[in-house]
Amino acid sequence: MTTKQQNICTAVKDFCVNYVRDGLVEEFHNGVFQFGSEGSDLTPYYLRSCAKPLQAALLIDYGIDFTPEEIAFCSGSHAGEDCHIKIASAIMKKLKIDESYLKCGIHAPLSRSMQDKMLLRGEKPSSMHNNCSGKHLGFLSVCIKNGWDLKTYYEPNHPLQIKVKKKIYELCEVTEDYPVTTDGCGVPIISIPLKNLVKGYKNLYEKYPQIINAIMENPYIYGGEDRLDTEIIQKSDGLIAKVGAGGLCVVFNTKTREGFAVKMNDASMKTRRIAVLEYINRLDWAEIKYDSKIRTLSDKIVGEIILN
Repeated sequence: MTTKQQNICTAVKDFCVNYVRDGLVEEFHNGVFQFGSEGSDLTPYYLRSCAKPLQAALLIDYGIDFTPEEIAFCSGSHAGEDCHIKIASAIMKKLKIDESYLKCGIHAPLSRSMQDKMLLRGEKPSSMHNNCSGKHLGFLSVCIKNGWDLKTYYEPNHPLQIKVKKKIYELCEVTEDYPVTTDGCGVPIISIPLKNLVKGYKNLYEKYPQIINAIMENPYIYGGEDRLDTEIIQKSDGLIAKVGAGGLCVVFNTKTREGFAVKMNDASMKTRRIAVLEYINRLDWAEIKYDSKIRTLSDKIVGEIILN
């Protein structure tokens, strides 16, 4: 590790992203940067969708017969585009279930272009467009494999959710309980310290290469249009990433076997992208360009977004 990298890689530190407009800080966004799995900070954060690749480990444990594309789909937060709906439909056909089994709820596709297409087609969103539908189909596949009830798979005391929590605790090497809540898609989601999240991705890389390979080979199926994790995988050599609601993102370098997590305290998605890409660039893990300039509507540059 270079001196430059060592200076960046304090185990855990607070940072601030400033929006500086003509010399004056107009807004600022505080966050936490965790490099590796060291440090004494035990502040827990809800994993949200950063848990998905970890949860997908059950697909391998139970020998679910999914293709790499299907594994990537179940591990990610997809944008609800036609390619994603096609895979969701194929999985349901394979499992011999229909959309009514999905308990993730309905929202418009994350993809703006898909929203436009559906408007022109006169289509309404379905639960398949939910960015968590892949995770839920993975959950249902494990339930079918084990003969567990399909109607209540989202409940905290369901055998599936007990196995999910146990698997995440195992991969992340968590030894004590932290708060649990209900995620936006209706299933339980745990909270753990960021250092354990990074440890979890390292263990996932070492113990579940099928998941890592599936994601890296199918980054668009894993995310899609304008998804930060898809962008990181496509524009780097050997990085895997996963975003989560609440301003969370975890990045793991499969070449160096190191990782970091970023949590924006105000959950700003735009600022999360800038912070994550800037840390990747500063670590020399990749050189991913992004626009840090503040512009007027006529494209005049009047300021800059700066990570301290």
